[in-house]
Amino acid sequence: MTMALSGCGSDTGGGGDVTLRLVAADYGTGAENSSQKYWDDVAGKFEKDNPGITVEVSVYSWKDVDRKVAEMVKAGKAPDIAQIGAYADYAEAGKLYTADEMIAIRTGSNFLPSLTDAGKVDGNLYGLPFVASTRLLFYNKGLFDKAGIGAPQTWDDIQADATALKQRGVTYPFALPLGQEESQAETLMWLLSGGGGYTDDVGNYAIDSPANIATFQWLRNNLVGKGLTGPVAPGKLDRAKAFDAFTDGKVGMLNGHPTLMQEAEKKGVDVGMVPLPGIDGPTRGSMGVADWMMGFKQNGHRVEIGKFLDFAYDDDNVLAFADQYDLLPVTSSASAEMAEDSKHKSLHEFLTALPNSTLPPFGKTSWAQVSETVKEGIGAAVEPGGSPEGVLVDIASKARQAESAE
Repeated sequence: MTMALSGCGSDTGGGGDVTLRLVAADYGTGAENSSQKYWDDVAGKFEKDNPGITVEVSVYSWKDVDRKVAEMVKAGKAPDIAQIGAYADYAEAGKLYTADEMIAIRTGSNFLPSLTDAGKVDGNLYGLPFVASTRLLFYNKGLFDKAGIGAPQTWDDIQADATALKQRGVTYPFALPLGQEESQAETLMWLLSGGGGYTDDVGNYAIDSPANIATFQWLRNNLVGKGLTGPVAPGKLDRAKAFDAFTDGKVGMLNGHPTLMQEAEKKGVDVGMVPLPGIDGPTRGSMGVADWMMGFKQNGHRVEIGKFLDFAYDDDNVLAFADQYDLLPVTSSASAEMAEDSKHKSLHEFLTALPNSTLPPFGKTSWAQVSETVKEGIGAAVEPGGSPEGVLVDIASKARQAESAE
């Protein structure tokens, strides 16, 4: 990979030609639908409209992209633009432009408010939402029909349905991916369905709350302990492997996002979707997820970065990306267009849930570190014979230490 070459390095946009370096995450499942193709197309169109600005695109898998950007920043070679999973630590370190310093007012005012709230540090917007999704419980209708069971609405329903599926030889009656790939998201879904969450009402970490401990005790005792989560221990099961098993028809139920729906239907799985079951009924609200776009100050390309971001957030580009990966747009205008388009009917339930969804505490500068702590340790909370309370207390202690160190 070659470093971007800058002709001017000016914060004012004057001088010679400029090369912007963009690092982005890959949402595809292979070379055929790699995000590299999308970004190369956007970059090419932008360069045609903006002579003198070149955009070099590097796309990495989600397993690698955050680490790659962190390494670049640490080495003093920050990209101009990054589209990754966390922004707050870079904002706190003074390495990012605010939205007001980069993008046009019309661009910033078009973001969904619930997402911009999650993109702020100390009241300033640093993390521009890129795409979003909400979560529903997915189930294999074919397997459910053969077992003579209906879609679950409560935790007890999940256990009963999983038991029936196990009796019919289903490999993963309920797939519970608490491996390191994205277990912080799986964890939040269960915390919300149990009436808890990562933080309390005033925004302080509350990972070891009684509600959260009770949730993981239930998972250990009623799913994992009864052999209802499949042959791979939840702490060793990554989301991608769980999703692959679902598209192969080996999973009865799991928590999923819109992209999984598309991949499963391609392989002939008849997918059912319901709101996340809770203790006494469907969970009110859902977990929301957003990924973030940010502009780094190091190379001084504030004006050029802003021009590119204004272009990237045009409705045609936003909808093209969302459509390709069955994700949700982050702008009001694109969301309204999707809601009115029958072609996207399968996404409407996800879209409706987005404004009232609960996102991880992205705005906390400690969140990137806390998220890694959750990924590394949460699987132990459901191990047979393990201590959910001990694991959550340990994670909570580390989270509070990380918060106080900021």
